[in-house]
Amino acid sequence: MLQRWDPISELRRMEDTMNRLWRGVADAEPFQDGDTGTWMFPVDVVEEKDRILVKASLPGIAPERVDVSIEDGVLAIKGDLKEEREQKDANYLLRERRAGSFYRAIRLPDSADPDKAQSTYEHGVLTVSLPKVEAKRPKQIKVHVSGPALEGKKA
Repeated sequence: MLQRWDPISELRRMEDTMNRLWRGVADAEPFQDGDTGTWMFPVDVVEEKDRILVKASLPGIAPERVDVSIEDGVLAIKGDLKEEREQKDANYLLRERRAGSFYRAIRLPDSADPDKAQSTYEHGVLTVSLPKVEAKRPKQIKVHVSGPALEGKKA
């Protein structure tokens, strides 16, 4: 299968990968987006024989606070986690649990069928299952000859 190469898209993907790499090395909060205040969460995308599985770790987040959508071949997972009220008579010695909004967008392969996607949420893990579309086979078209028969004519 031939795919059109988009150098701008490749550069963006490389930039995103490098940003994630440096964010994990340099920042105390490896999945925090400093520009928007949203935080990202770890995701696994697995291609199986007959489906694509996306697993997202969202511990402590109620399923009704998670929004999953697919548009133009992009799976978007977003929502928010309300922050617990700080105790007035206590000081935090360490605070790592996240609060606020979260967002993640994942480009799906062309083989995924978004119309038949299903999601489950169990033990803090959101699983989105997308069956693969049946492989498209090229259609054979028989060539019919029109006009006078070409047999027996000499050039």
